Amino acid sequence: MKVHVYEKAWMGACVVLIIVFVSTILLTSWTMRMHPPSHMEIIDPAKVNDDPRFANPGVTVRADGTRVIMIAEMWTFIPNEITVPAGRPVTFRLTSPDVIHGFEIVGTNVNTMVVPGYVSQLSTTFQHPGEYLIVCHEYCGAGHHTMQAKLVVTGAGS
Repeated sequence: MKVHVYEKAWMGACVVLIIVFVSTILLTSWTMRMHPPSHMEIIDPAKVNDDPRFANPGVTVRADGTRVIMIAEMWTFIPNEITVPAGRPVTFRLTSPDVIHGFEIVGTNVNTMVVPGYVSQLSTTFQHPGEYLIVCHEYCGAGHHTMQAKLVVTGAGS
């Protein structure tokens, strides 16, 4: 069976393009440190309220930063108001016992998905005191439009 020269050229071009695309993905993931999560923390969605990691949702101020434990469930965030200090690292740990939710702090780059069965964790530092709106950006049912919370960032040293 003879393969036409043009077919060989197109096959060669396709192989080159695949190599270029894969190389680009690997290079940018290595240089920008964008890697898939290597450790996924799981949780039984049916037992979120009994799990010691989420038994006391709220804010804990530690020497190394502030830790916020939140639960996103149909149509509310628990707790629905949190206060953190400005200029200190804040780590959010979230989970959901029911459906997929979104977690976005409006006006910041804090944005993640909250998936049942997994613990979402992200860290940031708020430089400016003020009040920020937390919204669910993933449709979660009929009351989705009411799912919001408030983040109060107090002045440094408060």
